[in-house]
Amino acid sequence: MRLDNKTAIITGAGQGIGLAIAYRLIEAGAQLVLNDLDSDLAKAAARKLGDNCVAVHGDCSDLEIIRELVDTAENTFGSLDITVANAGITLFDGFFDYQPDAFSRVMEVNLSGTFFLAQAAAKKMRAQAKGGTLLFMSSVTGHQAHKNLAAYGMSKAALEMLAKSLVVELSEFGINVNAIAPGATATERTLEDENYEATWSRITPMGRPARVEDIASTALFLVSEEARHITGQTIIVDGGWTSVSPSPY
Repeated sequence: MRLDNKTAIITGAGQGIGLAIAYRLIEAGAQLVLNDLDSDLAKAAARKLGDNCVAVHGDCSDLEIIRELVDTAENTFGSLDITVANAGITLFDGFFDYQPDAFSRVMEVNLSGTFFLAQAAAKKMRAQAKGGTLLFMSSVTGHQAHKNLAAYGMSKAALEMLAKSLVVELSEFGINVNAIAPGATATERTLEDENYEATWSRITPMGRPARVEDIASTALFLVSEEARHITGQTIIVDGGWTSVSPSPY
């Protein structure tokens, strides 16, 4: 699954799943425009990934940052072939207590950021007239109810519908669009909970939470030529959790 001479944008790529995807795409020969809200994380990640990666830090739900990402891909590497809208935020709270500002922020980053990045990337791909690939990051919470994550879950379910909907408008331009729905995944953030790995190992049929490499391997397949005829789909990577869905609480 080689990506030689292809250019990819990856948002939320300073650490965790996004950084793991960046490593897999670089190893496959891609050139990267890496984005993260945290400037230090973005710059450090780009240094680790080498000369074929440039960093653009900033809020990826900001239309100016979105334009900068697309322009950087073209100006630095000459084209835009792949866009991975990985960035997202999770703000926990019960339904009765959830506040409007938290709701708006989740929808702004998870939905608006993905929608308008996909729009800008697809316009560039259409103009290039050689096709391309969009990949969204959903979640198992878009498939199964999860306590204190109603807003987050609905945003992730909406991303899967976006992937389906765009098939109608993008296929004629050779652009395919898919989503990944990770289950519990061991990252720097989730492992701040000292019980996280033990809890999810107990309730996941495959006996452990996902590793970031599990998600990255799926992403590499979906953005590769081997997946060109797959579009409008969501692949769940959760070790079987959604088949049984026991609560971690």
